[in-house]
Amino acid sequence: MRDQVEMRCCCGGVRAVVTGVSPRTVNRVVCYCDDCQAFAHQLGRADLLNAKGGSDIVQIAPSTLSFVQGQNRIAGVRLTPKGLYRWYASCCNTPVGNTLSPTVPFVGIVAATFEGGTPGVDEVAGSPIGAILGKYAVGEPPAGSTGLNLSLILRAIGKVLGWRLRGKTWPHPFFKRETREPIYPVAVLSREQREALRPLCGPQRTAQAAR
Repeated sequence: MRDQVEMRCCCGGVRAVVTGVSPRTVNRVVCYCDDCQAFAHQLGRADLLNAKGGSDIVQIAPSTLSFVQGQNRIAGVRLTPKGLYRWYASCCNTPVGNTLSPTVPFVGIVAATFEGGTPGVDEVAGSPIGAILGKYAVGEPPAGSTGLNLSLILRAIGKVLGWRLRGKTWPHPFFKRETREPIYPVAVLSREQREALRPLCGPQRTAQAAR
């Protein structure tokens, strides 16, 4: 089985390689939170959400992701001043990674951006092991996506701690090691911009927004 896979934006302008990928070394979950939905709508990429508004995310160690083309096209956005850094390719508005600060070493990548799409990710990372934050899903929450999934939480914490202890934070694809500052420009949405996205997301999204 391959343990390396290419990631690229939909126009091919930004390309990256992820190494050491296997069901044992990564987490793959479907997230239904309204922030992930809002980000997709902010980019005009609701096509990357499933029918319930879920984002299929593969969580990897930062040092395993290396951009090999189009770094000048990468930009970031935060939905709130303290929200996740959500990185994307400005050439075609394709998400290329979600991160916190380097203190919490993980990168979440939308599965559809991997080589071969979902079938390609299935081959190297396995199927999603769970779903989270289903209370924000469009319509009825998918089975198993609500409530406290302790095993999923413990697995995620274990992966992040392991990556940190094994030195897999650096080199980080989105932050400078010396200053911990972002490598790429980051914009923060205003409160008005964030609020304008709410009708597009979640179980109460308006009929007009759903069209």
